[in-house]
Amino acid sequence: MRITRVLSASLLMLGLATGPAAADSSPSPSAPQDGGAPTEAGTSFRTATEIEQEQTATASASTGDYLYWSFPADAGQRPTVKATVKLPDTHAAETWQIDVYDGLRRRQACQYGAQTRTAGADASSVALTCVLRTVRAWSEPWADDPLPGTYYIRLTVVDLPASDRGLPVGAEVRVGSEDVGGAAAVDGALAHPLVPGAGAISEGDEEESTKQALLASLEPDGGWASGWWSDRWVWTGIGGVLAALAGVGGYALTRGSGRPARVPPGA
Repeated sequence: MRITRVLSASLLMLGLATGPAAADSSPSPSAPQDGGAPTEAGTSFRTATEIEQEQTATASASTGDYLYWSFPADAGQRPTVKATVKLPDTHAAETWQIDVYDGLRRRQACQYGAQTRTAGADASSVALTCVLRTVRAWSEPWADDPLPGTYYIRLTVVDLPASDRGLPVGAEVRVGSEDVGGAAAVDGALAHPLVPGAGAISEGDEEESTKQALLASLEPDGGWASGWWSDRWVWTGIGGVLAALAGVGGYALTRGSGRPARVPPGA
């Protein structure tokens, strides 16, 4: 009976450990794709247009312009940046490129994807992709690891004939991310995310106060470091339950079937 009760308690602990993980893995509503989507891009880091993840942003520009967008990325996410450039009907061969920078304006390497592509004279569009490394909650100061905060997208043409300079083009940018989970968890966290210019600055008196434009104001759904729960908690709970079961089983096997037989006196 004692073993049965211990097994029942262990199974109950296992259910409690896996319950929050099942709730956390339920799909969450995504940001609207069309309503309020930006229709222009910035021309520098300071004027980068903010976009949410899973939101498609568009912009009209001229060939040779530098186009900038920014988006938030939290720990445990692996962002994927996709850009499509619609080229004019008549153009020469052009090479386009997307670069991604973190909140410290450090260029982040693409883990994989076509970051640079050349569009032939007969191409109507060119598609670019950059899959970043997983965002870490903490890193060494000398490392170049992606950290939570604001990320900047820069789209531009890097090889352009003089005859095509100034031709109208259309750009479309979309950012998605994969939640890697406990596989990327580390023992540490930043005091604050790398968000340049976080917080508004009021100027003037209360009646005629104005606020300066923020360099970055968007944050992930649920706030920064919202993904504190990971499957590391589940596996830790499962490991504890298995260890308890192994201890109970070993005790049952080694304690014997009953009391030792009494030895008669003088034997």
